[in-house]
Formats: sequence, structure tokens, C-alpha cells
Amino acid sequence: MDSRGEPPEVAAERARERLHAEIERVRAGVEEMLADPGGGVDEATLRRELDVIREETSYFLKRRVRKAEKRLNKRIDKIDSRTDAIEARLDQVEQDRRQAEWRIHTNTEEMLDGLLREVRAIADLLTT
Repeated sequence: MDSRGEPPEVAAERARERLHAEIERVRAGVEEMLADPGGGVDEATLRRELDVIREETSYFLKRRVRKAEKRLNKRIDKIDSRTDAIEARLDQVEQDRRQAEWRIHTNTEEMLDGLLREVRAIADLLTT
């Protein structure tokens, strides 16, 4: 979050909109100058300057997009890492649960078998 309390995606979108508005303003000014025949400015020179501005803008935008993509990919990687850790923990908990159920079942069965043996032994004593 930036100083305004908005997420980076919103701030990036706002900056992108301002940049595009400035590009359009410059482009409109250049086209207006080109349309004015008595401007006293060489059209070829203006076209070259406009091409340079376009190249610089394209380079700037590509660089900014690459940086934004890198930041986003780092965030995604962190989330993936945390998700993997959570999934591994869930798998471990499920395995522990199954083992606990097996121990409970086995212990209960052994206890009941022992009680049954004791009841049979008492029954044998009573019948003899």
C-alpha cells in the first residue's frame, strides 16, 4: 500500500493513466504544429522528434511493465510457497489423524479382547 492507503495495482493504474494523458497531450500538440503550415518548423524535424518521443515512451512503458510484472511474480511466488507449506501441513495432519484413529481402534480392540478373555475366564470358573 502506498501513502494514500491504496494497493499498488491501483496506484500503478493511476500512474499509467496520467502517463497516457501526457502522451496524448504532447501528441496533440505536435500534430497541431504539423497541421499549421506557417509554423516555420520543419515537418521532418518534428516527425523525427515525435518518433523519438514514441520510442522513449515505449521503452519507459516496457521497463515499468517489466518491473511491475517482477513484483507481481514475486508476490505470486510467495503465495505459492505459502500454499505449498499449508498443503504439506494439511497432509501431515491428515496422516496424523489416520494414525491416531488406527491406534484408537487397535487399543480398543485389544482392550475388548482382554475383557472378553477375563469374562470367559470368570465364566469358566463359575461353571466348574
